Amino acid sequence: MENFELDYKGIQKYLRNRYPLLMIDYAESVCPGKSATAIKNITINEWFFECHFPGNPVMPGILQLEAIFQTGALSVHTLPGNEDKTTYIARVSNLAYFVHIRPGDVLRIDTVLDSWKRGIGKGRGVIYVKDKVACKAEYTLVIEDDIIKAE
Repeated sequence: MENFELDYKGIQKYLRNRYPLLMIDYAESVCPGKSATAIKNITINEWFFECHFPGNPVMPGILQLEAIFQTGALSVHTLPGNEDKTTYIARVSNLAYFVHIRPGDVLRIDTVLDSWKRGIGKGRGVIYVKDKVACKAEYTLVIEDDIIKAE
């Protein structure tokens, strides 16, 4: 399969998350079953900056992880037969944060799906801000219905 792009509406075709929890704006490249790269523009109007932290706005780490997971999930949901399914995060490992993400930053989220079998995927992702690593993690995602069918 060839790589393709997805705008915000296209992303919504594959992911069930919606505003304010849809953490990616645009998918630069999606290769079904292999990888995905997405962009998120961080503005001062993000809902989480009001409370995290007033006067010192920093994107919460868990939302950075969510952006990685959503980007990685695109490489699963674009596989034939997976468009309408729901993925869940099952495990996170080797999570690390390196720089604060602040209003005005543009995130490039690169993910690779290392394996996908019977509803279980293992992948890894990195968030870059101005070519600096801001966050990285390895994860396992699942489609529960596919696991049950495989048992």
